[in-house]
Amino acid sequence: MRTRWFLFALITVAVIYLVNLWYRMPKYSAGETATDFTATLVDGSEFQLSSLKGKYVLLDFWASWCGPCRRENQELVRLYDETRNMTLEDASGFEIVSVAIETDRDRWKRAVEQDQLIWKYHIAEFDRFSSPLAKKYGVREIPTKYFIDAEGKILRVNPTIDELLAFLKEKNEN
Repeated sequence: MRTRWFLFALITVAVIYLVNLWYRMPKYSAGETATDFTATLVDGSEFQLSSLKGKYVLLDFWASWCGPCRRENQELVRLYDETRNMTLEDASGFEIVSVAIETDRDRWKRAVEQDQLIWKYHIAEFDRFSSPLAKKYGVREIPTKYFIDAEGKILRVNPTIDELLAFLKEKNEN
């Protein structure tokens, strides 16, 4: 009888783990077309993802309250610094689009400033995971990243910063 209960408990834990893993997976996979969207940037201007067609784009979902996101921001800054002036063989450049999943506007602005996120494409949504962009991209945990090619196709989901840097250096014409 003990063996049955143990087996039942083990199967239950495994099922819960797999369902949770499936639930947290990003909505899109490599090879799919990135869904276009319009949003308001931190400076108040309107932004459309498709306006970056012709460039490689890292769509980065993060938050000021997310420890792993904040630690990774240092690496994103390094990536941006090393790649922003690259001449790429099959694209007109590389951009980062940061989408903050937030509840507090002031905390978000302080985080952008403190982490020195100097790229110009910053979007904040204040309904956390219920926000339109989080839902559109199936973001249920952060950080979540989509690396998009010049044609708008998703090349990689949740790549490491080192993978992105290696890819862009390989495409560098210099």
